[in-house]
Amino acid sequence: MSTPGLLSIVIPNWNGARFLPTCLDSLQKQTYPETEIILVDNASTDGSQALLERDYPWVTLIALDTNRGFTGACNAGIEAAHGEFIALLNNDTEVAPGWVLAVVDAFTRHPDAGSVASKMLLFDQRDHFHTAGDYFTVDGRAGNRGVWEKDEGQFDREDYVFSACGGSAVYRRAMLDQIGRLDDDFFFSGEDVDIGWRAQLAGWRCLYTPAAIVYHRLSATGGGVTASYYDGRNLLYILAKNYPAELWRKHGGSVIRSQMRLALEALRAWRGQAARARLRGMLAGLLSLPRMWKKRRAVQATRRVAIADLESMLSPPRE
Repeated sequence: MSTPGLLSIVIPNWNGARFLPTCLDSLQKQTYPETEIILVDNASTDGSQALLERDYPWVTLIALDTNRGFTGACNAGIEAAHGEFIALLNNDTEVAPGWVLAVVDAFTRHPDAGSVASKMLLFDQRDHFHTAGDYFTVDGRAGNRGVWEKDEGQFDREDYVFSACGGSAVYRRAMLDQIGRLDDDFFFSGEDVDIGWRAQLAGWRCLYTPAAIVYHRLSATGGGVTASYYDGRNLLYILAKNYPAELWRKHGGSVIRSQMRLALEALRAWRGQAARARLRGMLAGLLSLPRMWKKRRAVQATRRVAIADLESMLSPPRE
């Protein structure tokens, strides 16, 4: 049973000891007092657990025996959380002192919001965006609104977006109770867009609020070849599970062409490890389609919104 007004912050960690003091010290400075911090450690070998026990005894530590990835760690934290609201926060972030207050205020003012997206800026270039909420295009591509753009006030207004970036996504527990937690098959990458799709299908909205500010060391504990593999695989998972049949009939051709362009780009860059990893991921995604198809039936059965309303939340194709 959740505690009203409490925000639980779940931090997945794998060998991120060098980043944890910045993240945890910023959480200790929050102006909203009703928080609990849960760090889930994916069997780190860099002294992360000892650091927590020595310097941050107020943080609840869940030590996993194996690396269960971003999804496994977050789900373990969600299971242990007591809050009415549950935040997933990357270990390589720093949050502004009013971050939690802004998030809780947004949920209070928008009861239809199942999730809140923060204004995420680059840690080392704090006048440039990582994301102002995420988008999903009609041809099946996911991305960050405003990525790499200089902050010139273009995202200073609250707005409904498709989904929240998993690096600082905050969810209403009532929504998670309805649509489920992160899909462990994703392991890493795209799990935030997947849960965004399930939320949209069930009628929950995602609110971007610029008052909730997070600074992110982009890809400090992930990225590269690993990210390329899971990006390639998990985008196919998302499309297979979540993209409604009506939209497949209308936009299926553009979705397939988009995937073919991604594959051709990777083939042209074949000598690069990341390109080869993306192709391996896409092949793994294709081979996993029967398993995703089984999940698809359950996901599509939860749809409570009209296709026209769902399509209105999708963005046009982007080059």
